[in-house]
Amino acid sequence: MNFALPMAAGAAALLGLASFVGVDWDAPPVHSEQVGYRGTGMNVNKDAAEVAAGIAANVVPESPWEPDPEGERASEIYENVPVLGHLSDDQFTHFMASITEWVSPEAGCAYCHNVENMASDEVYTKIVARRMIQMNQTINMLWPQHVGVTGVTCYTCHRGNPVPRGVWYRDIEPEPASNAYRDGQNVAGHFVGNTSMPQNALERYLLEDMEIRVHADTALPTGAQDATTKETESTWALMMHMSESLGANCVTCHNTRAFNDWDQSPPQRVTAWHGIRMARSLNRDYMEPLTPLFPDDGYHLGPEDDVLKIGCRTCHQGVQKPLYGVSMMDDYWPVLGEYGPNEDYQVKIIPGLEAPDMSTSNMVKPGTK
Repeated sequence: MNFALPMAAGAAALLGLASFVGVDWDAPPVHSEQVGYRGTGMNVNKDAAEVAAGIAANVVPESPWEPDPEGERASEIYENVPVLGHLSDDQFTHFMASITEWVSPEAGCAYCHNVENMASDEVYTKIVARRMIQMNQTINMLWPQHVGVTGVTCYTCHRGNPVPRGVWYRDIEPEPASNAYRDGQNVAGHFVGNTSMPQNALERYLLEDMEIRVHADTALPTGAQDATTKETESTWALMMHMSESLGANCVTCHNTRAFNDWDQSPPQRVTAWHGIRMARSLNRDYMEPLTPLFPDDGYHLGPEDDVLKIGCRTCHQGVQKPLYGVSMMDDYWPVLGEYGPNEDYQVKIIPGLEAPDMSTSNMVKPGTK
């Protein structure tokens, strides 16, 4: 047998690779963490450079000062402070300084206020900011199953940007290759890991009530879980979104030998289950009702004029725990962890807007969804 040809082909391949990566190229260092029993393949592997970049991008800013909770209330000093009027003057000023750095460090106070009349609601971003403060309060008070005691602040999502990175909207580009209805498939979906999964699957899970179904109990979809191929692909699209958003893989929430079995899954699966429902609730109760307020400037709405919505990446931004689990609530609990005396003010801001359901109906035990 003549080994010359295969050896020559192998050498040519190596030379070709070297011409692209250089003679001193080496595989990047990889961090590997075993998260399940040995032999189950439950390992999370991460590029060391990406881990370092994630750490650098998730540094928690320091509080500008420690506010004094005593003294006159903000409502006794300032006009039109229906949500934060219960704070002391120093707490109120402290939070205003913080939110300015979190959301609009360049525009400053003028991003939300008419600086000639700070009490005015004429700037639409002030109304939006007020609702976002209430949304933070809702998350911290009603969704401990997902955010725990760590909580969230405006900085968790904004990170110095007026519009948070990691939001999503109805994606219409690129169009499918033919006029046939393909549910956006055969194109690289921007919000589904650039795969050819259904490109607007996030609508079904993070806005609508579609149940997560992956496979049936039988060889054909005739069992109790008669998931169709299309439903399975939509679920995969959601999982791709979650995996990229958290910088994690499937074994973070699932056991490789029984993906569908809750009893064999890591506890993170329950946390994720609540996160899906939290994002859905926030998009319905807070984001969608604000749609009429946003200008159609190509910056605040999607190409179909739908409001920019919350997804897993909005908060997590590439790491499993936002800000690597460091809490800012010690400094901001009186603002973002408690409701002021006028928590129903949102009904007055936008005609027809109902206050969100503040019951504990979302806190049900995970089932098979």
